[in-house]
Formats: sequence, C-alpha cells, structure tokens
Amino acid sequence: MRKKRKIVFLCLILVWFCGTIYIFWDSLLGKPGTTHTKYDIKTLGLKRYINSYNEEDVQEPVRRHGFNILVSNKIPPDRTIPDARSPKCLSHFSGIPQFLPTTSIIIVFYNEARSALLRTIVSILKRTPEFLLEEILLIDDFSENIEDGSALVNLPKIKLVRNQNREGLIRSRVKGAKLAKGRILTFLDSHCEVNIGWLPPLIQRLSQEPRSVVTPVIDPIDKDSFDYEKLTEILRGGFDWSLNFRWEEQPIDIRKKDEIQPVRTPVMSGSAFSVQKDYFMSMGSLDTKMDIWGGENFELSFRIWMCGGSINIIPCSRVGHILRKKHPYRFPDGNVNTYLRNTRRVAEMWMDEYKRFFYAARPSSRMQTYGDLSERRNLRIKLKCQNFRWYLEHIYPQLQLPVSDELAYGHVKQGDYCLDLDPGQLPVITKIRLCSESKEAQDWSWRRKGIIVSNGMCLTSDPLVTHLYVVVQFCNYGDNQRWYRHEKQIVHESSGMCIDSYMANKGLVLADCDNSLDSQHWQLSVENSASLEKDYLDNT
Repeated sequence: MRKKRKIVFLCLILVWFCGTIYIFWDSLLGKPGTTHTKYDIKTLGLKRYINSYNEEDVQEPVRRHGFNILVSNKIPPDRTIPDARSPKCLSHFSGIPQFLPTTSIIIVFYNEARSALLRTIVSILKRTPEFLLEEILLIDDFSENIEDGSALVNLPKIKLVRNQNREGLIRSRVKGAKLAKGRILTFLDSHCEVNIGWLPPLIQRLSQEPRSVVTPVIDPIDKDSFDYEKLTEILRGGFDWSLNFRWEEQPIDIRKKDEIQPVRTPVMSGSAFSVQKDYFMSMGSLDTKMDIWGGENFELSFRIWMCGGSINIIPCSRVGHILRKKHPYRFPDGNVNTYLRNTRRVAEMWMDEYKRFFYAARPSSRMQTYGDLSERRNLRIKLKCQNFRWYLEHIYPQLQLPVSDELAYGHVKQGDYCLDLDPGQLPVITKIRLCSESKEAQDWSWRRKGIIVSNGMCLTSDPLVTHLYVVVQFCNYGDNQRWYRHEKQIVHESSGMCIDSYMANKGLVLADCDNSLDSQHWQLSVENSASLEKDYLDNT
C-alpha cells in the first residue's frame, strides 16, 4: 500500500514538473499562425459597411478599383486562404521567441474598396501573434468618404489618422513611420491578405540583420476571381532601363539550394516590407519630395544597397496582393506625368552617368521637373554611399547595358555651349546652344568605328552632298559618318577636315583643321581619349 502511494506521489510530481515545463516553454515560444487578438466583425455593421458601393459598380465592376468589386464584396473578410509556405518552414519556425520586438503595421489607403481594406485588416488580426503586433496604423489619404476609415476604429489595434489633403502614398507612409510606436515598421498595401505565419520570419531576420529591409514573397490574388495563387518559384525584383519594375527568376549561379533561405533582391516591389524604425529613419525614410505614388521602391532600394544595407525576400513569409493592370485612382498631375517625374528624380539622384540610358528609354521624362535634390545629395554624402556603377557590378550585374561599344558620351561642348539640333525633317543641320541638362538633343554617344549618335541618328557630313555643313542623318555607317579625335578636335575621317563653330549662327561646318582655333576645340562630358585614339588606329 505504501509502495503504491509512493508511485502515485512520484507520478504527481512528474505531471507537475511536465506541466511547469510546458507552461514555461509556451510562454517563451508562441505558435506560428495563431493569435490571441479577439475581434467581432459583426459589431462593424458588416453588410452596411461593405455594400455601400456606387450604382456604376454594377455596370462596370472593375473600373473604379482596378478589380471586380462585386466579387470582392461577396468574399468573407475572414476567408481561409491556402498556406503557401514550404513544409520546411513549419519545422524551421516551430516556435516564436517572445523577446522579438513588436511591429507597427502601416496601411495607407485612398478610396480603397472597403471589402478589400477590411480583408487586409482581418487577415492581420487573424494570422498575427498578438504579442508581436503593436498597432495597425491606418492612414486615410483624404478619401472621398470619411467613413471608409472611421467605421473601422472599433476593431482592435486600429489607430486611424486622416490627412487633411491628398498627400499620396509616399508622404503618408513617412507620416505613419513617425507616429509608429513599434520598433519594427511593416508597410502593407491596402488590398493584401497576409498568410499563415507571415510576420515572425520577417522580424527574426531583422533581429539578425538590423541594417536590412525584408519583404515577404508576394503571391498574386486574381483581380477578377480573387483566387489566391501560390507561387511555386521564388522570384526576385528587377527592372529595365525605363525603370519599369518586373519579377524575374533568380540567376542560376546564385540560386539557393535551401528553398527557405533569404533571397537577395536588387529592388523590391514596395507593396509589403518590414524594416527597423531607427534604421529606416536614419537612412532618410522615403523621399518626401516625390509625389503621390510611383518610383519610391527604386529610390529606397538603390539607397539601401548603395549605402551599406541589404534587401532580402524571406521565403517563409507570404502575403497575397491583388494584381491590378493599372492604377485606378486620379493623380493631381496625372498618373503618367507623376510617375515620369518621380522616376526622373530617382535617375538624377542615384543613377549617376547611367541616367542617360533612362532618358533614352523615357525621353518624355525630360519634360518633367524633378525638384530640388540638395537635401538628398547631402544625405548620400553623409551615408557614404557607393556609386551606381558599384550597384551594377555587385548587386545587379544581370542588367545589360543597352550600349556595349560606347567610347564617350554626354555633351559635346565649347564652354557653356553644346552641340544641339533643331527638330525637323532630316537631314538636320547641327548648331550650338547654351547647354541644358533637360535637352535630349544635346546627348551624344561616340561609338566604336567613329560613329557619333544622338537619338538614333548619326552625325554626318559630305563636302558635296551637305555643302560642308555638319548634319544628322539616318545611320548608314559609311565613311561620311566616321569621325576621330585628334587632341581637342573632332576630325571627319573621309575629308580630313574638322568640325568648326565659326558660323555658329547658321550651323556647324567642316573647315581645314587648325589646332590654334578655339572654334575647333571640343570637350565631351565623359571620354577616354586613349580608347578613342586606339579605336581610330584599329579601324584605319
């Protein structure tokens, strides 16, 4: 009897010990995909909030928001979406350390479809561990209906700020960052759905790499059916010389064998990312002199990489994002003009001598003013940033230069005056005018074999056909379009004569070469005189 009591007593001690260990372990580690945040969307007056759409939505359900609002309104705000993570993620993130810092989630919206905005918020509340969620900051960018945001304030963790004027995504995100209480800032678009276990992998990575920006894998949500599509391959962000963002496959030589390891990305899409607040603010947050929306992802990406940070996609974090073919909302200066202005500002600020390739791809951007850059240039000096050549060599070597045979480029000038063209029917006589960074016709490229090009047209002269005038004409790569450099002169190969500006009021002409004449002395913005000389000798 005494022996049985002893066994029972030992069993009770064992149960107590195991229970204590479990409670301690459970307090230390959370469970991925769970939350203790309690909310009741019924108190919102759900049907009244969602179904307040315009009659025009029935006739054209996609026009106002860029996705089918009628289908969106029928989908429950707390719908279940497929777990898009690799099975490896479940074991790798089997517990969430409670010492991780909290995050403030910043969502900027303007006239957003209410059903999409509500699904974004409910997905956060449903799939985010409460102890990691400091707050959800809703920044209403002066939506036409104030109730788009005010009707949501009774949901937990919500803090609403309404702009008094339309500020745009960029300035509104900076406002949210300044107000945020969490040590981590997480920016989300207003038409997302976060997936199971989405947040802990982001925060854990930032704890390991504080000078970095991390983004989830962006899974597409169909704009018509709202089906959630699980990407089977982790894509990274890239772009072309027009600064058009694109998703692209990882290069084979850097592809990770372990599918859950962070993926380095040259640029991010900007629809969802996390960053330490102190780091974000010390790096200059976002460029608040950019307008409304567009190009801010390039500006931030270039700055992070070139100034000592890194950007990584975290495969175990997944967020769905409604893919729209175009931006549905009005911009004060127009959608296209705003994007061109912003991207031109990025090119001028960060792309150094490579900005000419941007202008070649987006010539109309020269019509847009880009504002004062002095503050951002001082920031670049303060942060001791690398140049864009370094970025191309170390971060994005896969971006091919559009010109591979260039020996010199930029302005061809005498003092403050530059080689220029009048618009008109070819052939066009060349002239010199005051240099201007905004004039496309003053950008020249000296290619191998002596070809000098502007806007796809070649510098040409012929004693008989052009009467010694220097003109631009369609490129035929003949002898009358070949030039070489002799000291400060530009020599026409077939005639042996030099470009002279002594008849500048009428146009540039060929004249007998005389190195003592200033009117025959030309400078190029960027040139390698040795390369030009070698190119001439190699082709004679």
